[in-house]
Amino acid sequence: MKTLTIEIPDSLDLDEKEAKTLLAAKLYEKGSLTMGQAATLAGYTKRAFMELLGDYGVSVFNYSASELENDLLNAKSYHI
Repeated sequence: MKTLTIEIPDSLDLDEKEAKTLLAAKLYEKGSLTMGQAATLAGYTKRAFMELLGDYGVSVFNYSASELENDLLNAKSYHI
């Protein structure tokens, strides 16, 4: 795993745990990390990380509009 060192202003009240969570949430949102990878980066279980995503404005369901539309079309073709 790579190590990244960043400098942040003293006025920013951000600890290491929150910085990791912010980074993990953004990378998950972009699709660069899976849920499991992002949770590991942030230091949480997948369940705990999923619960925290809402606090960062990130949806647990990381699908594009076209993927959701395709899923809806597929669902309409199934009859029970």
